[in-house]
Amino acid sequence: PAEGNKSVVFEKLRSKLSASGSDYAEVYQFLIPEFKIGTLDALVVISDELVKYDQSFESTSFKIVDILRNLLRGDLNQVEANLIVNDKSVEQYLKTFQWDTMKFRAEKSLQEIAQILSKEVTSIDNLMKAKSAHYNQIRSNLQALERKQTGNLAVRNVADVVKKEHFVLDSEYLETLVVAVPKNRYKDWNSKYESITQMIVPRSSQKIAEDDEYGLFTVTLFKRVSEEFANKCREEKFIVRDFKYNENDMENQRKEFEEVGAIEKELSAELLRLASANFGEVFTSWIHLKALRVYVESVLRYGLPPDFMSAIIRPKHKMDKKIREILNDQYGKLGGSHGRDENNESIEEYQNLIDKDYYPYVYYYLEFDIYKR
Repeated sequence: PAEGNKSVVFEKLRSKLSASGSDYAEVYQFLIPEFKIGTLDALVVISDELVKYDQSFESTSFKIVDILRNLLRGDLNQVEANLIVNDKSVEQYLKTFQWDTMKFRAEKSLQEIAQILSKEVTSIDNLMKAKSAHYNQIRSNLQALERKQTGNLAVRNVADVVKKEHFVLDSEYLETLVVAVPKNRYKDWNSKYESITQMIVPRSSQKIAEDDEYGLFTVTLFKRVSEEFANKCREEKFIVRDFKYNENDMENQRKEFEEVGAIEKELSAELLRLASANFGEVFTSWIHLKALRVYVESVLRYGLPPDFMSAIIRPKHKMDKKIREILNDQYGKLGGSHGRDENNESIEEYQNLIDKDYYPYVYYYLEFDIYKR
């Protein structure tokens, strides 16, 4: 309760928590306008609705953070640099929060404001889901194409290492196969390939490429024995690659790789821009919703006319417990039968009997730490 003077009550709170000799927290005033209240029943109903909205807004905020993390390859410094709210960092926005009276006009009912907030966040959530799904599909396609370009000669696409002159083409009876041979089996290949099956063209094998594990050899044979040859090669640990020389197919593969790569790059830039911009919109809505929750709960807790002061308290490291003690000492009497009794007993013993999140003052928790997720 503001006791008729918000500034005095705020300064009293701040002096307890952050003045010289009691540097337990950073404390900032959290200014909330007055709203159209309506009936007590309506307040109770919207109080429950705001809880659900709060959870949904938080989820959407972190979904966007996850999108940024994926786009920026886990570089959390870069992620944080893209989390801008009204041209400010998240921290600075919270410290200097002001209700956006142009966007969320206070003369509207609490229900209308909550619905406007929810509609905006739901719209952004749906948009980001669709854009992210599209990007992930393209990214998956690109990765599949990239996998074909990587690995050893036994698995990768060999279109970039073969040449037309390595193949017998346009023959009715003959064809040229490409075989990956382990480097320690070259001697075996050269001595055995002509006799693995019948109908092998003598001295038709040549090595056309090599990596750390395999050499890539060609061999020319009659088409009718190709399947038998491949099976016999498998027994010898020689790997016949599923490759047919076709200039049109190879050119199409190159074009597909380039086109998918260009699309992925374009979509990535668009999604990064959207995620950064929409994060600010969602986070703004989330904090406005927190303000609505504080207002509604304060009216339900302290009654009419509305007369309360609200603040943001950011605890210093490991000072949470000490701050709780100070707040309970300062405001314990507000908890009624669950506050301090006539013997000045702490409310902590009561919290095991009731809601463990109950405090004699209106309290909501906000944790936004991308480094913990």
